[in-house]
Amino acid sequence: MKNPNIRPKWARPILDFDSGDPLEMTEKRELIRLIDVWGDQLLTRGCALHHMTASSIIVTPDRQKTLMAYHRIYNSWAWTGGHCDGEGDFEAVARREAEEETGIHHLRRIGEGIAGLEILPVWTHVRRGTVVPSHLHLNVSFLFEAEETGALENRPEENSAVGWIPVAKLGEMCSEPEMMPVYEKLLRRAND
Repeated sequence: MKNPNIRPKWARPILDFDSGDPLEMTEKRELIRLIDVWGDQLLTRGCALHHMTASSIIVTPDRQKTLMAYHRIYNSWAWTGGHCDGEGDFEAVARREAEEETGIHHLRRIGEGIAGLEILPVWTHVRRGTVVPSHLHLNVSFLFEAEETGALENRPEENSAVGWIPVAKLGEMCSEPEMMPVYEKLLRRAND
């Protein structure tokens, strides 16, 4: 184990995060343990069993709709996000992934920083002709708002559609029921 007194600078927002949610705080403790063991390696996919990702829930200013992409891998409407690939600025990763996956710009962060922490399983799948083994995404979530008026673009290699979904219909449109508690948690926090 590395010296926990010499944690990487990028870990500070995770260490400072406190939602008061017992499950989330349990996952935070595990994240910190992994940071103490793996350090900067967690920022890369070279750490094949588990690595850092950043995601976001994007809502309209009235909080009635959320911007989702229909992901090819999961065959579901889902949030935007992706791998850190060496980047320790989680908000920058979440913002970049949102822009790349949806074509949206002018995102405004909701809140003061991290909106949630999650440890999410990713099951074996094929991406660009390569088998990706099961692993964990150590995820840092953010909340953004944007106007519904901007032009949207899907990213064909990852998603087949992008759209504003009424929050009230998200449960009907998301075919990953295990993700709904995460989305619901973040949508509640967008309204706090």
